[in-house]
Amino acid sequence: MCESSKSPRTRDVISGPLQCYPVRLHPGEEIYSTLLEFVRANNLTSAFVLSCVGSVVRAKLRMANGELIQHVEGHFEIVSLVGTLSGGDLGHLHICLSDEHGEVIGGHVLGDLVVYTTAEVMIGNTSGVTFSRPDDPETGFDELLIERTEKL
Repeated sequence: MCESSKSPRTRDVISGPLQCYPVRLHPGEEIYSTLLEFVRANNLTSAFVLSCVGSVVRAKLRMANGELIQHVEGHFEIVSLVGTLSGGDLGHLHICLSDEHGEVIGGHVLGDLVVYTTAEVMIGNTSGVTFSRPDDPETGFDELLIERTEKL
């Protein structure tokens, strides 16, 4: 077990009914901006990616150290796409891609995620919950804040 000098955090349970929104993206569409636009157009306040299968021809990814940015081009299968799409204009997505040799690259999605053949995305949204991304003084980044917006 990991020891910490900080006191344990308490968390309220926040939940609500889940709605699912299937979205199919076509060749040439940019996944990140298209999903964010879908979320805005449908007033989804706590959207997240449930699943995604498909392929891309390029991507712009930030690696874990926060400094290195990778631009990849080629034909890649989407092995995994996860994250939140509500709460500010950026959302927060991570992706894993595999090339024709099965080599995998993954990272924080910065954009330029262009569909090759298809992207079949299931978006989830929880009623009565809102995501936002205020500045977190502990990390120095805009971090996820989850709030109940209506009583169930």
